[in-house]
Amino acid sequence: MKLGTEDKKKTAIAAALVLVASVSVVLAFRGSDNSAPAASAPRPLSTGATPQARIGSTQTTRKTARPMGAQTLDPTLRFDWLKSSEEVTYKGTGRDIFRSQPEEAAIPKPLPPDKQPNVKPVPPPPPPIDLKFYGFASRKDGYKRIFLSKGEDIFVAKEGDIVDRRYKIVHIGQNSVDVEDVLTNNRQTLPLLAG
Repeated sequence: MKLGTEDKKKTAIAAALVLVASVSVVLAFRGSDNSAPAASAPRPLSTGATPQARIGSTQTTRKTARPMGAQTLDPTLRFDWLKSSEEVTYKGTGRDIFRSQPEEAAIPKPLPPDKQPNVKPVPPPPPPIDLKFYGFASRKDGYKRIFLSKGEDIFVAKEGDIVDRRYKIVHIGQNSVDVEDVLTNNRQTLPLLAG
């Protein structure tokens, strides 16, 4: 039976990696215990401390200072902290945070008719021609007929004919046909569809 320990070099590298990983895991969990307290927050002094004790050496300050807030279990009531919190005033926006109604939007007042801007309405574009050109038949004498479809209806027409009581065939080319909507005077070129 082989255990995979025949190659001594690979076994030594694997053991070193396991040792490095275990040391880094231990240091990661112990690192949070060894962290230094934050120096940015000043610690309040006891009630008997004088300004000279604050100015004096750091040993005097450390002896007379008490830790701040949740770092201590001292049940002493701190009136100076209460006084500073009483002086804080709330200056809100006037919105009631206990109501779930959105703020009312300001409704603009309409302008009087004499001050209305002169905006001319733009007419909508004409509807597209919904015919499809899919082929043509021609004779040697130049007589051409085209095949158009609209849905399931198929129309056969020549130049000048009106198809579907609305569309006039203006010109028949090799790869396209020009069609005009006689109701809206909209002219459109329909390409020859492959297939």
